[in-house]
Amino acid sequence: MSISVWPGGVVDTHAHFFPGGLRSPDAGADPRWPVLRPDPQEPARGGIHLGDRLFRAVDSRLWDVPDRLASMDTFGIEQQLISPVPVMLTTWADAGPAADFAREVNDGIAAAVSASGGRLVGLAAAPLQDVDAAITELERAVVELGLAGVEIGTRVEGRELDDPQLAPFFAAAADLDATIFVHPMDGGTGAVRRAGQPYDFGLGMLTDTALAATALLTGGVLDRHPDLRIGFAHGCGTLAWAAPRLALALSIWGEEGRSAAFDDLLRHLWVDTLVLDPAHLPLLVHRFGADHVMVGTDAPFIPGQLTGLAGLLAGGLEHGLARGDVDAIARSNGRAFFTREDRP
Repeated sequence: MSISVWPGGVVDTHAHFFPGGLRSPDAGADPRWPVLRPDPQEPARGGIHLGDRLFRAVDSRLWDVPDRLASMDTFGIEQQLISPVPVMLTTWADAGPAADFAREVNDGIAAAVSASGGRLVGLAAAPLQDVDAAITELERAVVELGLAGVEIGTRVEGRELDDPQLAPFFAAAADLDATIFVHPMDGGTGAVRRAGQPYDFGLGMLTDTALAATALLTGGVLDRHPDLRIGFAHGCGTLAWAAPRLALALSIWGEEGRSAAFDDLLRHLWVDTLVLDPAHLPLLVHRFGADHVMVGTDAPFIPGQLTGLAGLLAGGLEHGLARGDVDAIARSNGRAFFTREDRP
């Protein structure tokens, strides 16, 4: 089946945005602050820089709302959930500058959402190295700015997501009915025993994501907040494949009943379709439920994901998924993921 646009349109839950004019809060003294620099000779091109180093070449879809909307039109994307580029989650910094930076990020994302005519929905950044400051910014982003929730990394400077120090943040997100989207950090560096490429991108990011999800599943976070909407990039990494082995480990070495609880809690997670092969989609549906798999493209980054999106969904049909399930993956599941009870 060869189609260029999925019939009826798509809701994309994994896409990134970098507000233009975003400044580093300490005038660039630390080279880890990300700065967006459009090319003065070619305005539709630019780069994310860390100090003097080019971190990533980008184009104007990353910061320009009309260009983003035009790209969405080309690929049949009806609505898109935009989140910070992961390098903008500056949990390495001192809490004060990080809070200032997150505030500016969130103001910029809210402005993009406001300018999009309802086609963009936004996720915030939060300075999680200071949980109180992160809660304050999350409340501002959701209540005042109207953002749907927050993007967080898989770890917070060595702390796993089930660390007791982070528990108040998850409680606040649950109270706000805020969506949480978990994205791997540092390009997967440090998650597997070999560094560099293809190991970091090919295995590290997937392992990092699965480790973060397992921490939430086994560390009590989802037991305390079963209605919290937590989504994971890249199909939740290796977790769909590792889940039976994890459940077996819990049945042997875990608390009584924890294995059954693990299987049930898996279906509380949401995952995107950024798995690069439609043959993987049926396993995601089997593991997480047909209503918790949603489109993710990583726009405007990973090459081929926008042009291949309709083909990926059609491939799900060819690998045995029902048409109704694929249509839900394409649209309604994503919208359910980011829609809070008090907003349409």
